[in-house]
Amino acid sequence: MSSMKDKVTGIANQVAGKVKEETGKLTDNERLEAEGIAQNLKGKVQKTTGDVKDTVKSGIDKL
Repeated sequence: MSSMKDKVTGIANQVAGKVKEETGKLTDNERLEAEGIAQNLKGKVQKTTGDVKDTVKSGIDKL
């Protein structure tokens, strides 16, 4: 997966996760809220992976 795809997928998961989390809070649905928190975290990891790939590529390009 490319770094850009990781970043975009990560941001999309963060947004979807936040929507689920807030919907779970509003409807008093603990399961949906927990799923949202997990999806948001997954998105943060994906975005960070994309950032790390960019950093590594940039470092290699300088060599």
